Amino acid sequence: MMVCIDLSCTKESLGWYEFVAPIMEIVQRNGISCSSVHFSEYNAMNYPEAEGIILCGTALCDNAFSFQKEAFGWLSSPKCPVLGVCAGLQAMILAFGGSLEMRTEIGMTLIKSLHEDEFIDRGEFMAYELHRYGPCLPDEFAVLAKSESCIQVVKHRSLPCYGVMFHPEVRNEWIVEKFLAMCCDVSQKKP
Repeated sequence: MMVCIDLSCTKESLGWYEFVAPIMEIVQRNGISCSSVHFSEYNAMNYPEAEGIILCGTALCDNAFSFQKEAFGWLSSPKCPVLGVCAGLQAMILAFGGSLEMRTEIGMTLIKSLHEDEFIDRGEFMAYELHRYGPCLPDEFAVLAKSESCIQVVKHRSLPCYGVMFHPEVRNEWIVEKFLAMCCDVSQKKP
């Protein structure tokens, strides 16, 4: 089972339909059950069967999550792989002590891989962007891909935490599918 975490400022907002529901649809289309929860209510103890967690995006001006870093303390020792999408990546970076800087990108953008990795295995591709801030990474993260003006794909150096600044629910569903495959591999290796 996947857990999609809604980062919108209020529970059950319109942002859920725009950013969470499409991710859940991709997950379910791949034959995996899925549930959603607002970030203010997430507790790993309530989801012991989770094989993966996806921190979903938010509307362009919705950054309330960034003022509640304590809600993401569980990221320091996740019980399963985590994928942060746009605001989800931003929340992840803030939880690990990184910061954000103005890096507005809206619309289609060329993404270039810096090196191959199990998560990102394409040289370059176009992706849909909708963000005001880009990440300034703490040392625990490696950059896997960039656009001309912003870090686009990252992974934690020792934890199963990945993030993308673009919106794979709009274009590049293969990112979510790749993450789902990685989660299944991890769960099959658990004792």
